[in-house]
Amino acid sequence: MDWQQFVIDLDTLDPATVEEVFTRHGAHSVTLSDAGDAPVLEPLPGETPLWADTRMTALFSPDVDLKGVRAGLLEALQVGSLPPHRVETLADRAWEREWLKDFSPMQFGERLWISPGDGVVSQQDAVIVRLDPGLAFGTGTHPTTALCLEWLDGLPLRGATMLDYGCGSGVLAIAALLLGCRSATAMDIDPQAVMATGQNAARNMVQGQLRICRGEDEIEGEFDVVVANILAGPLVQFAESITSTVTRRGMLALSGVLCEQAGDVMEAYARWIEFDDPVWREQDGHTWSRLTGTRR
Repeated sequence: MDWQQFVIDLDTLDPATVEEVFTRHGAHSVTLSDAGDAPVLEPLPGETPLWADTRMTALFSPDVDLKGVRAGLLEALQVGSLPPHRVETLADRAWEREWLKDFSPMQFGERLWISPGDGVVSQQDAVIVRLDPGLAFGTGTHPTTALCLEWLDGLPLRGATMLDYGCGSGVLAIAALLLGCRSATAMDIDPQAVMATGQNAARNMVQGQLRICRGEDEIEGEFDVVVANILAGPLVQFAESITSTVTRRGMLALSGVLCEQAGDVMEAYARWIEFDDPVWREQDGHTWSRLTGTRR
């Protein structure tokens, strides 16, 4: 079944009103996106900012009369005409699988590879994580994940314990196990992340070594290696809690941090962590950092 999309640049229109009209006419989904080039990377607590140029896309079944939707918008908004908008036909596909078309095996460090499904890696001593993130974050394509994977590849992990704080797809915990950790714990509050992590652990046959937690209160004990690849705000907010999971002289990696945020994050951990020099990675006009150190 093909779908219909109604795409409109909101301009000065009230987003809530437009969404209400779309929903009333049977929209299966309503999505907000940036119509310009002003990304919102990390809002302040309690804020839900929109872009200066916001686009709303509503997905409808093929039997919905989009002329009626347009008329409903004009009436609800009490305007004579709408800002730039268009109607598109969208062919039905298995959207959760679409990313696989552009995902081939990727190398991180000397030995570590992330591969979709049965992707072929020719390197003889390769350590391969077979990954399907589902709807969770973490394929290795984002620089923060890549920085953490490269760091793990360079560590002596044989026999160590590891915590992946905010695990997403579970890629970091699974990589650590395949690189030699004897056990790992993966924690995330997102149910999709918990599901993806469990499935990926089974796919890589490490489910017996991996404990999956659905919240911080389920984490037990201390770990030789802790990785928290989340965002600067939560990293600062939970600094003491995250640090408390690191063994004395254990290793900590923090990522998901823009270069301009690195100083504040390091300051929040300074009383417990002796930091190495930050490592930077630029992508799409933004510079991300990986902050690593040792528990004092």
